[in-house]
Amino acid sequence: MPEEGALRPEGGEPRPEERLERAVRAAEQALIEYEIAVETFRVEVENFSRLHHQRLGPMYTRLDELDAQIAEARAARSGDPEDRRKADEARARVMPMPAVEELFHGWMDGDGLFPEAAAMLTDQPVRPPQRVRPSDEARKLYRELARKAHPDLAQDETERARREEFITRVNAAYGRGDEPLLRELAEEWAAGPKPPEQGPTESEELYARLEWLAQRKELLTVVARELEESAIGAMLRLAPDDPDRLLEEIAEQLLAQVAERERELAEMLGQ
Repeated sequence: MPEEGALRPEGGEPRPEERLERAVRAAEQALIEYEIAVETFRVEVENFSRLHHQRLGPMYTRLDELDAQIAEARAARSGDPEDRRKADEARARVMPMPAVEELFHGWMDGDGLFPEAAAMLTDQPVRPPQRVRPSDEARKLYRELARKAHPDLAQDETERARREEFITRVNAAYGRGDEPLLRELAEEWAAGPKPPEQGPTESEELYARLEWLAQRKELLTVVARELEESAIGAMLRLAPDDPDRLLEEIAEQLLAQVAERERELAEMLGQ
């Protein structure tokens, strides 16, 4: 992209792309400022979330434990199945169920159970991987392609890279014994390298840049909205200039709730 202040064509008339260039530069600068604002707020939310967890997390945990004990005491007193169910739910919130990955540690990954684990759970024998024996025609195609497209035959780095990428696909097809794909690769090689595509014009590049900037702005807008609408973001917006004071106020409220729950529990236990 020509630099700002570049000479105009003879006669002093502005270049057709000059206004578009100014629009791109203005959009780039605006996006940078917006990214800075969003990232700044993200860091503030992250830091406030960390402080919130460190300072108030034990209080929330204490409240959950007291709620569970109160529900259990009420269920023990009444013998009501509904009270027992509520007590179990309250206790489950204090002792959350382990994640599936924890239950099956070493048996699964992000794609699911390993074949050995699935076989153990279903009492099925583990099947060994199927062995592939390429046909005579596949071996012939492979040898011919390897001789013609070997990277060591390249005269420059660009051609060598092209051949390495191609041979990688040839090796993969041969490893699977995929004769039809080897035939397609042989036809592809015989056709020769594709001619380089004609690059976009300066105007097309500028319009594409503007479109990308607009899409990036939309993505950042979604991120900013999610931050603002999150629980921590909403709390932070209540006291953007003094978040520490907000934490103190919430802590005071939680302490009052803890004291109230402890009195209620003591009364139920007759202490």
